[in-house]
Amino acid sequence: MTEQYPEIEVADAYAIQIEGIRERIAAHGGAIAGWKVGLTSKAMQKMLNVQEPDFGLLLDSMRIEEGVEVDCSQFIWPRVEPEVAFQLKGDLKGPGVTAEQVMAATEYVMPALELIDSRIKDWKIKLCDTIADNASCGRFVLGGRRTPPGGFDIRLIGMNYYVDGHLVSTATSAAVIGNPAEAVAWLANTLAQFGHYLEAGQVVMPGSLVAAVDAKPGGHVRADFDRLGSVELRFR
Repeated sequence: MTEQYPEIEVADAYAIQIEGIRERIAAHGGAIAGWKVGLTSKAMQKMLNVQEPDFGLLLDSMRIEEGVEVDCSQFIWPRVEPEVAFQLKGDLKGPGVTAEQVMAATEYVMPALELIDSRIKDWKIKLCDTIADNASCGRFVLGGRRTPPGGFDIRLIGMNYYVDGHLVSTATSAAVIGNPAEAVAWLANTLAQFGHYLEAGQVVMPGSLVAAVDAKPGGHVRADFDRLGSVELRFR
């Protein structure tokens, strides 16, 4: 898109994203399950050569139950990201939302995997490309334990990431802009500029701890999180 329309701006890309979601719901039904923040780690910003986060919508039709084998042929260029997901018990309306307010509005956190995808070959995209493409969100899966906040530092959740049984990367949740709750606060404050807010009951995916890995037929991806348990996906 940015090659065809180099003058496109971020606001234009979000307008395209939102219209695309409206058309998808009108055509296929479904409801908004939550939101995702993308490009919050240095690893993902470097991978896509961008310098700021973005956001997209999660629909209930995008959720995959853990244990279901995913058909790679349903996607174009699928990749998988490990995240610490937030389930909200209270609304968060920007501007001025803080990480502390995010934690107070959180019912529990849990390990998650996001299956990202792109309509653009080889992921040769820029910021406006991924925004218009719903922040490259394909599917998501929630796993592990539902852990209420409190008694631990949300910034210091360790994670080991495995592909086909081999450890490929490690990180702590601080890889997400220093604190994944800050990513949720950024989302709430940014949504206010578009007339939206985070609602109780919604899930928020705050961004990947590490660079995404390719999803391939016959593959298996697992993320093990301190305190939170594990989450995995298998592909065919």
